Amino acid sequence: MDYKKTLNLPVTDFPMKAGLTQREPVQLADWEKKNLYAKIRSASAGRPQFILHDGPPYANGNIHIGTALNKILKDIIVRSRQMAGFDAPYVPGWDCHGLPIEHNVDKKLGKKKEEMSTVQIRQQCRSYAENFLDVQREEFKRLGVMGEWENPYQTMAFAYEAAIAKACGLFALNGGLYRGKKPIHWCCSCQTALAEAEIEHRDERSPSIFVAFPLKKDMGLGKPVDMLIWTTTPWTIPANLGICLHPDFIYAAVDMGDRIRIVAKDMAEDLMKSFGVENFSLAGEWTGKELENLECTHPFYDRISPVIMGEHVTLEAGTGCVHTAPGHGADDYIVGGRYGLEPYSPVEDNGCYTEEVGEDLAGVFVFKANEMVMEKLASAGHLVHRMDMAHSYPHCWRCKKPVIFRATPQWFISMENNELRKKALEEIDRVQWIPKWGRERIFGMIANRPDWCVSRQRSWGVPIPMFYCEDCGSLFMNKETLDRIYETFLEKGADVWFEQEAAHFLAGEAKCCDCGSSRFVKENDILDVWFDSGVSHLAVLEERKEVLSWPADLYLEGSDQHRGWFHSSLLTSVGLKDKAPYRAVLTHGFVVDGEGRKMSKSVGNVIAPEKVIKQHGAEILRLWVASSDYKDDVRISDNILRQLSEAYRRIRNTCRFLISNLYDFNPSEHSVADGDLTELDRYALHRLDQLTGRVEKAYDNYGFHTIYHGLHNFCTLDLSAFYLDILKDRLYTEAASGPLRRSAQTAMFRIVDGLVRMMAPILPFTAEEVWTHMPLWPDKEESVHLAAMPKVKGLADDKLVARWEGLARIRSEVLKVLELARREKTIGHPLDAEVLLAASGETAALLAGFDTALLKNVFIVSAVTLKESTEGLAPAADSEELFIGVVRAGGEKCVRCWVRDASVGHSSDHPEVCERCIKAMETMEMV
Repeated sequence: MDYKKTLNLPVTDFPMKAGLTQREPVQLADWEKKNLYAKIRSASAGRPQFILHDGPPYANGNIHIGTALNKILKDIIVRSRQMAGFDAPYVPGWDCHGLPIEHNVDKKLGKKKEEMSTVQIRQQCRSYAENFLDVQREEFKRLGVMGEWENPYQTMAFAYEAAIAKACGLFALNGGLYRGKKPIHWCCSCQTALAEAEIEHRDERSPSIFVAFPLKKDMGLGKPVDMLIWTTTPWTIPANLGICLHPDFIYAAVDMGDRIRIVAKDMAEDLMKSFGVENFSLAGEWTGKELENLECTHPFYDRISPVIMGEHVTLEAGTGCVHTAPGHGADDYIVGGRYGLEPYSPVEDNGCYTEEVGEDLAGVFVFKANEMVMEKLASAGHLVHRMDMAHSYPHCWRCKKPVIFRATPQWFISMENNELRKKALEEIDRVQWIPKWGRERIFGMIANRPDWCVSRQRSWGVPIPMFYCEDCGSLFMNKETLDRIYETFLEKGADVWFEQEAAHFLAGEAKCCDCGSSRFVKENDILDVWFDSGVSHLAVLEERKEVLSWPADLYLEGSDQHRGWFHSSLLTSVGLKDKAPYRAVLTHGFVVDGEGRKMSKSVGNVIAPEKVIKQHGAEILRLWVASSDYKDDVRISDNILRQLSEAYRRIRNTCRFLISNLYDFNPSEHSVADGDLTELDRYALHRLDQLTGRVEKAYDNYGFHTIYHGLHNFCTLDLSAFYLDILKDRLYTEAASGPLRRSAQTAMFRIVDGLVRMMAPILPFTAEEVWTHMPLWPDKEESVHLAAMPKVKGLADDKLVARWEGLARIRSEVLKVLELARREKTIGHPLDAEVLLAASGETAALLAGFDTALLKNVFIVSAVTLKESTEGLAPAADSEELFIGVVRAGGEKCVRCWVRDASVGHSSDHPEVCERCIKAMETMEMV
């Protein structure tokens, strides 16, 4: 007789190998065909909402690994909240305006751009953005990200452009928007103003010079006296309008022989050493306040540079006397304004001097003018000392070239009008920041930031909807005109602003409030793209009330967005609604290589999502995201991906084993009642309960690496190495419909049902595949993604748990001794062994509570004998109360179950089979 055919061998069509790269696209197509996302939305109707608002990526290229990290994190959260009982729609979005896209279009058009109108250039930009929006949409879908892909939000959509213009106009109407001339970051290459979030700091070598500004009087010291300043931007000397001292510092007159130079007293000695001056003396000293309003003459212009006071002056570098050019520095502008100094900036948009600086410098690019300025200073005898130094300097995030501070007429949102700064800081403390340091970071930024420059001198964006009186230059906007602009943009988009004259947008009898004129011209500056994305809470959350709600429950982006999207969203929301647009903000770090280095094409360590997907599948990329503590920088490498592929294989194979042993199990008919489950099965379900509780908490707290480790350890340690290892004998050899096997199948079904639900947000493809191969039951959902998260059942009592945890520790000790016996050739297979145990104390009491027949199954040996004497037994490695021995088991080996048993040979009909297997076969009517 072929006894193998009498075994309950596992049967499944669930494949051993994942084949993710082939299977995932098929699964995506099936979800799309079934319109799964719409079914989830329908099934969620009436539930409490959870809104994760998507921060829009730029539609200007393929996604990179950092973008993949971000989108997968969002998808895990949305899916988990959905399965936790919320209505969690996901509306993805794209940032479609701005310099990144226009810059690429400029390169593509070349000189042809000079012949094109603004609207034609904008149409090229729109087409460019549309193309990459489609590219990125497919890339995000390939990652398994679920959402409203056919109806995303786009900042270039007509309705969105209308919302941007309306929000800007509302700032104008409530007094938050104003036009002024003040220094801002200016890119001479891109010829536009830049926001703080568009600045990158890099090391630069610059000339470091000390310049003497002669005082008009000798201070009664009998010698010419200079105020000595220091700067690393010689090109700003032509714009100098003053010298700033700290009112409380002590300033000394340093007698250097032919002249006296005034510097901060505490810095005098070190300065003289750096100048190589050995013979000097102090001829007098004053507080800064005592020197206020003294007059210096400019080193090479016939104008006065007054001595003024400022709290921003420090003793960290320089001389304590600060060169002040109000048109080229933020602090200079503020302190200069107190003394009536104008924001003088004799520099064109292209970074070249205007004619105001004189014929010798006019038309020269400012950075190239550094040497020329120093030569003028030297020839006039005012260049005291020169050296070069490396320091951090702002660069444009797009063209990567150094930028300048330059005062130009720009549009600003005031941080003080309407108490925007105060209200924003108050709102920050009403938001949950994850990690907590996010609060300090954005709080400091808001507390110290200048007014927000929202104007840009480019083509591709939403125009600032403001008008100037053609006769007197006064600004004009009213509610009726703003409503008309909104309705026009809603119908035709923002291009219409560049096609029509001002009169097209003015409502009713529009007249200048100052001179009564009805002649107006339009503003042609566009809005900062951070304003575009910053009003997404209005343009998306409020406008799609049938799907979304305001404010969002969560914003999630990289940590750089504290000065970007989180920042601009907060200001627009508080400025227009007096409340933050989000209840919680979660940030993740940047992706670095396996050694912690920044990804760089020049270094050659860039890993593209497309490459990972083609090699491993999107599930491995998703598992990488879940396994990482994303709150810090996240490492990725081929080795890390290989390790994750192995971890994935263990999880998948565990599910495969569970399913393969449920081929004849109908949950409705064969499930065993809780009270009839074996102790081992109840203990396994207790371990599942523990995992379920940890996973539920981790999803709530966004601790996905905890879930990954929990799932992996449960599959590897609790199941494969313990429960399922013990269970195989019962599954394969007991009567197919007997209570012991059905008890095991009941537990296994509950385990795989719990596992598949818990893993679904992280591994949606695999979870769906497992779900498809699971047994049917009356309420089984069409997709695992329509199902709910598992709940803790609480089937095991404390005594049972303590018993089995103790037995699991004993088993671990026994397995060590069995492995040693196998290596020493005492036994071959563990089923060749009889385990001898002697114990004392609590261990003895624990063992006495278990039948030896059960113990042999737990240890997977042929026999277990409890002994009173420890003679011939070795002490357990990690227990003083336990002694273990291994001998070769008596009896013959059963060909069906492989257990050595004295009953083998007793049956004349089945001499090779043990008594237990004969009974099982009789029950199954196989004998």
